[in-house]
Amino acid sequence: MLSDLTAGALADASERRSARPLSAVEADAMAAPSAIDALALLAPADRVKIIAEIKRASPSRGALAEIRDPAVLAVSYETGGASAISVLTEGRRFGGSLADLTAVREAVSLPLLRKDFIADPYQVFEARAAGADLVLLIVAALDDRTLSELYELTTSLGMAALVETHSRDEVARALDVGAGLIGVNARDLSTFELDRDLFGSLADQIPSGVIRVAESAVLSAADVAHYRSAGADIVLVGEALVTGDPITTLQHFLEA
Repeated sequence: MLSDLTAGALADASERRSARPLSAVEADAMAAPSAIDALALLAPADRVKIIAEIKRASPSRGALAEIRDPAVLAVSYETGGASAISVLTEGRRFGGSLADLTAVREAVSLPLLRKDFIADPYQVFEARAAGADLVLLIVAALDDRTLSELYELTTSLGMAALVETHSRDEVARALDVGAGLIGVNARDLSTFELDRDLFGSLADQIPSGVIRVAESAVLSAADVAHYRSAGADIVLVGEALVTGDPITTLQHFLEA
């Protein structure tokens, strides 16, 4: 599944590159306002922080929410106390787009994460041009050389990378490239099975000074508390927010 999703994202990026070459997108990225220092704003605190996700659908759950205006939802997230917003831009299975990211950037002042299956520098320049402050790099989808190159490009553009892992080996690879923000996704992107205890089993491998993010399997405040007790600095939440009242849900989660 992960290979198919990455291949599809690369094919879509190639199509966009045919319409707008790398040189033009790179120029847009360089001309964009400077990225927000997301690592500073997401630094560990006395209470858990939430990255709130704009997510219409997923391969595992199907359609979740129509989200006609992602900017309106983003404003609700900011009002509710989110520390950052994740915008899914993958179109084939998640129903997102770069236009969503651009619209959200115009509506809120929080750091924005471009969440997609990024495996090509073109996608990183697109992210910066659209106003992203962070990009997702999935270790399982990238060889060591590509991971390092994309990480270095991301930081050279003033952005941060959320480096996503699923195993001890992948956490070690994330640390090898110097990741300051490491996510542990409870959902195995090869099988789409969930293991809500995976974060806790890997948290001790992520050293102090590196921000720890728990991803997936969050439907209730109890799930947030579970991750917080296991050492999460941040919890990334999508489905629970787009299928309910986002402001109230966020506030309950932050009180967990």
